[in-house]
Amino acid sequence: MRFTSLGSGSKGNATVVECGDTLILIDCGFSVRETEKRLSRLGLDAEDFTAILVTHEHSDHIRGVLPLARKYQLTVMMTAGTCKTLKALSGVDIKLISSHVGFKVGGLDVVPVPVPHDAREPVQYVLRGAGVSLGILTDLGSITSHIMDSYRCCDGLLLEANHDTMMLASGPYPQVLKNRVGGDWGHLNNHQALHLLHNIELNQLQQLVLGHISQQNNSLELVRETLVENVMSDKDHLQTSIHYATQEQGVIWHQLEAC
Repeated sequence: MRFTSLGSGSKGNATVVECGDTLILIDCGFSVRETEKRLSRLGLDAEDFTAILVTHEHSDHIRGVLPLARKYQLTVMMTAGTCKTLKALSGVDIKLISSHVGFKVGGLDVVPVPVPHDAREPVQYVLRGAGVSLGILTDLGSITSHIMDSYRCCDGLLLEANHDTMMLASGPYPQVLKNRVGGDWGHLNNHQALHLLHNIELNQLQQLVLGHISQQNNSLELVRETLVENVMSDKDHLQTSIHYATQEQGVIWHQLEAC
């Protein structure tokens, strides 16, 4: 299995996962034209996708989903709550999923994980195939015991480190937006992401990608200082390779190998 990000942040998100003959897109917050451009630099074509999985209805995750699916006749999988927030669904093959029941997409077993976020019925995903597992975990304001259990033993993890609490508090956002981002239904801050990493099994974690990093309320330097130095200080975890998914460049392909 391998995975990559086309871009990660408040201006657009899209993650690609490949496992054998199965190629899926998780979210698409870019226009069709921009998505095609970002896929082409990876040597990919949208018509090769097996399906698009949606996490929730916020525009930075869903802007391009329906237009892309309509153009390339792709199946879109989402919760009923997410679907109810959308319009202009004609011409799109929509398959509703339960936020608590796993399902298959080609050679992948997919486990939806409900998360606390200010959306209608948001989920994140753990994907298993070819003897490895990949966790996608962004867009949540707090970490539940179910989330901790769901992401406990991943070989790969794309994890949100959205903001630094001090930068958010002193930054330019209006107070109502600061409250939303920093609240229990908003986004993970650097210390919350570190807390998750300290409380799940990292021994088998091969690839850690930190994403959804705010361009206004965080910095790569703070993410490295808060998370990376603390995680890598434990010698047992030195096999973990750490990377960053940015808004403009996303992140390159990362391979997960079965032990």
